[in-house]
Amino acid sequence: MPFIALSRFARALLLVLAFLLAAAAAQAQDRKKNFAPGFTARTADSRLLVLPADIELYSMSAGGVIEPRADWTEAAQKHFGAALASQGKLLGGKVTRMALPEAEEFSDVVTLHRAVADAIGLHHRGGLMELATKGDRLDWSLGDAVQPLRERTGADYALFTWIRDSYASSERKIAMAALALLGAISLGGEQEGYASLVDLRTGRVVWFNQLSRMSGDLRDAEPAVETVQTLLKGFPGFQ
Repeated sequence: MPFIALSRFARALLLVLAFLLAAAAAQAQDRKKNFAPGFTARTADSRLLVLPADIELYSMSAGGVIEPRADWTEAAQKHFGAALASQGKLLGGKVTRMALPEAEEFSDVVTLHRAVADAIGLHHRGGLMELATKGDRLDWSLGDAVQPLRERTGADYALFTWIRDSYASSERKIAMAALALLGAISLGGEQEGYASLVDLRTGRVVWFNQLSRMSGDLRDAEPAVETVQTLLKGFPGFQ
């Protein structure tokens, strides 16, 4: 009997270990998809340019219509910027932060990056939208369009961030509760965003991460730190 019990225990243990190894392998594969082929880390002496985050916050009305909130957006810019600045160990010591007025001079580059990032977000998730020419490889580039950023700042890489955040109004929450009583499912606010690292020497997007969830809040400082940490999860370190 002890032998039989031990065998059962051993089989159960092996199953648990197999599950953990499979989960770890899947997680590692997901992280690998966030990196461009051949890229694993930044060089120790590389310089990083951090562009102002593209952030907009909205309130969701009772009918589900989102309305921009300038006051929330202003607070979010402040909290997100402070949270990003607190990630000094992750970003490295050679960081240049570009102010919004200066960044507006490079609006064409920012617009191009937004278009490329939208395409990555759509096609890099796998499934039916995956492109046959790219598969699961992060193989995207902005080309020579980023050279003016490098010439102005001397940076080797640029970090772009984009966030859209919406929150259910009090009226929306009441409507959601009423619909729930009727057995209907309705959605509240949502937080969507991405962060990407672009090699300014080649224009390649060498790292990309995105989030899409029903939680998160940029209106206050503490939860803004959590959003930044989630957005920068897996951010490339140094060789």
